[in-house]
Amino acid sequence: MFNNKSILITGGTGSFGTNFTKFLLKKFKLKKIIIYSRDEMKQFEMSQTYSTQKYKCLRYFLGDVRDLERLTIALRDVDFVIHAAALKQVPAAEYNPIECINTNIIGAQNIILASLRNNVKKVISLSTDKAVNPINLYGSSKLSSDKLIISGNTYGGSEVKFSVVRYGNVIGSRASVVPYFKKLIKNKSEFLPITHPSMTRFWITIDQGIDLVYRAFVNMIGGEIFVPKIPSIKIVDLAKAMAPDLSQKIIGVRPGEKIHELLTSKDESGNVIKFKKHYVITPNIQFKYNKRRYLRSKDGEKGVFVQKDFEYSSGTNEKFLNVKQIKDLNKKNTINDPL
Repeated sequence: MFNNKSILITGGTGSFGTNFTKFLLKKFKLKKIIIYSRDEMKQFEMSQTYSTQKYKCLRYFLGDVRDLERLTIALRDVDFVIHAAALKQVPAAEYNPIECINTNIIGAQNIILASLRNNVKKVISLSTDKAVNPINLYGSSKLSSDKLIISGNTYGGSEVKFSVVRYGNVIGSRASVVPYFKKLIKNKSEFLPITHPSMTRFWITIDQGIDLVYRAFVNMIGGEIFVPKIPSIKIVDLAKAMAPDLSQKIIGVRPGEKIHELLTSKDESGNVIKFKKHYVITPNIQFKYNKRRYLRSKDGEKGVFVQKDFEYSSGTNEKFLNVKQIKDLNKKNTINDPL
């Protein structure tokens, strides 16, 4: 699908962007891969590994998703867009609300408008479990972003398809707790801080995230949210896996933080279709397709609607990783930024 096509990745120097770029360069022969981000140093660092001299399809564009004019120019002749740019730190969003809104909400609006102006074929926006029944500004901004992206499909006469991929914590990414714990362990901290003894999180590897996004591009009809079937972990078990001999200290839940996260809520259950490796949430607005249109994926798999009041929570997930499994996954899934 990507061969001889052009793809632009916003937030392209982040954990997902760098690893998806690696995947694209290895698997496909693209016309262009455009790394779009606002940090010139990260672009410089990434270009030391993936230079435009060695990889002729690569382009590095400085730009901000807040800047509609720059985005419109950057998306000329682009076939596919992955919108990964976002302000993701919960405490930072709480204390910098306008910045969060400008990037996560206005940025999503700009992605839609620039894509429509350039007749992009497909757009996938990356979301988070914190967008489900949000209690913090980051989650609220991503919920708004998701609603905007889905609504992009309703613009009259548009052939652009917009969809969302929603998942939990990526092992070892910049926004996860793993690098923070590693730093404390390296600096010989006397303990690892635990916000709440019962806290759980969804756990996904970067390769699983990449696979989900690729399958979403292949199967998307437009307007749906793709949610992976992934395990949960207990944060206390993560601490044990990383530092079994180090004590743990309960420090209290941070502003805007949940004990457990949701990937789908009971309120969404009437729109959720179950497949072997993932769920699809169909649009809850009046849409050009009946929601039964989403029951069969383009690779031939047939889904089924979940039962009423179904909820996909990190606290009641069917699969939890134990301490040994967490330890093994952490060893295999170290993310280095840039690659």
